[in-house]
Amino acid sequence: MLKQFDAVVVREQDGAVSYSVEVVTDEQLSPGEVIIKVAYSSINYKDMLAVKANGGVIRNYPMIPGIDLSGTVISSETSDLQAGQKVLVTGFQMGMGHTGGLSEYARVPAEWIVPLPDGLSLRDAMIVGTAGFTAGLSIMALEKMGMNMRNNPNILVTGASGGVGSIAIQLLHKCGYTNIAALSRKSAEEARLKSIGATYIVTPNDIFPDKPKPLVKQKFHYVLDTVGGDVASALIPQIHYGGSMSMCGNAGGIKLDTTVLPFILRGVNVLGVDSVNFPIAERFSIWSRFAGEWHIMDDALVSEIDMGELKQTFEALNNGTHTGRTIVKIS
Repeated sequence: MLKQFDAVVVREQDGAVSYSVEVVTDEQLSPGEVIIKVAYSSINYKDMLAVKANGGVIRNYPMIPGIDLSGTVISSETSDLQAGQKVLVTGFQMGMGHTGGLSEYARVPAEWIVPLPDGLSLRDAMIVGTAGFTAGLSIMALEKMGMNMRNNPNILVTGASGGVGSIAIQLLHKCGYTNIAALSRKSAEEARLKSIGATYIVTPNDIFPDKPKPLVKQKFHYVLDTVGGDVASALIPQIHYGGSMSMCGNAGGIKLDTTVLPFILRGVNVLGVDSVNFPIAERFSIWSRFAGEWHIMDDALVSEIDMGELKQTFEALNNGTHTGRTIVKIS
């Protein structure tokens, strides 16, 4: 049995949801074959929803949130993972239906765990986290549909100041793309976005037409959308013939208001990207890219906090003012 340790615990009473750092024991951890001493976690949009009433993330309370973690195995019931091995976990039911990474220790099913690739530190892994993993999957999806440097395409990244968007811009720049537009409503972020690889900045006023039409001027060959809702709806009619939009987020809403015309007259493709249940067998190769050709962590927009400093980050995410990545140093 583990000694007592600290964890963030979300509780619900009479419809009100609260969270705080509490002293817990391993009896409060969900089942799993592997116990990990957590070094870092990270904060994603879904983590903010987890501590809100009616956030739609946690259904059974109390719960330890945190959909990401990196750390060191201290005990394992499987021969595939050994004590002392450095590992990372993102997605699946972590921090939702299974106690998560905002804890000094986590107990995790072996089939959710990715061994840490050589060249990647535990801190690096959480700078990437679910946000970076999602950005990588989005780029791969667009490249499968023809996006490549030879064509010098116009690429737009929405939600550019956020975790997924900012890492996507860095990855695109690292890959050699030179025509990267960043959609952001935060004018103060223009210099920072350009410093990580954005070629130019697009504002919401630039993409929302005065009078919505089923088809408008073709502006972008590819769109990496992290927002959804009205933003995605406005952009679909602006994609070039044969172009594609990847979609991975819903901070702007879950509904699309569009017509079939962009799809049947311009051959536009919309590509859904899911990082939660992405097959474990394929994850290591993607994380290995972050240890090599996609190693952008040294220049990432990142803040580091501890478990007692979550409130400000959650409020910024809720208000749409959060920028870059926030990682949580656990131990």
